[in-house]
Amino acid sequence: MVSTVTVSTITTVTSVTSITSIAALGIGAGISIFAVLLLIGMLTTKELVGASDGSRQRLISRCLNISIVPLVVSFAIIVALKIFEILG
Repeated sequence: MVSTVTVSTITTVTSVTSITSIAALGIGAGISIFAVLLLIGMLTTKELVGASDGSRQRLISRCLNISIVPLVVSFAIIVALKIFEILG
């Protein structure tokens, strides 16, 4: 009886740990995809706003730089991690 409970407990703990690891990887991938899509959207908006003249457009372009810079850094980190993952 004790060995059955112990085996059952170990199996349950192993299953929960595996599911938690898979969920954590899924959340990380989702955040990465969101960050890359957000970066693409902001870069596109900056280019479109930069093509027109006006003080408001220049202000929007400068404000977008504030959020683009950290996203470029996170994109570089994501790419570096993927390269390290592929190389092993």
